[in-house]
Amino acid sequence: MIERTLVLLKPDTVQRCFMGEIISRFEKAGFKIVGCKMVWIDKDFSKQHYEEHVEKDFYPGLENMITDGPVLAMVLEGVDAIENVRKMVGATEPKASAPGTIRGDYAHISYGHADENKIGVKNLIHASDIPENAKKEVSLWFTEKELHSYKTVHDAHILE
Repeated sequence: MIERTLVLLKPDTVQRCFMGEIISRFEKAGFKIVGCKMVWIDKDFSKQHYEEHVEKDFYPGLENMITDGPVLAMVLEGVDAIENVRKMVGATEPKASAPGTIRGDYAHISYGHADENKIGVKNLIHASDIPENAKKEVSLWFTEKELHSYKTVHDAHILE
């Protein structure tokens, strides 16, 4: 099934200059970027995006991390995009991410380290976890006019 999913390259990715490498990994896997923009979100928008976490003890660190710099927001489209992008991203805790995943290759921070230092886990990237959240997150970050349809060479491999 062709799906769309939200991917955020968080401020730590932007600051470490890994945007191009990560985008390239998604494109090489055959995902189509149908929306893309750089934004610097504020605390109110953070609360909207992470609404299920606002009351949790770790939320202040998460909010500080996501508002620390610009975020590159993308909507990726492809076959089972939600599940496949999450596989490429790796476990939420970088320390637990397998080599070959984005977090496994570019980060190693643990929950314990983040808690001890009272910071958000710098895990580089967000990817929607389930279809309902993908739909909600895409509509929070992008208007319909900001999303595009076009053909790529990969379409020939998945549509024929």
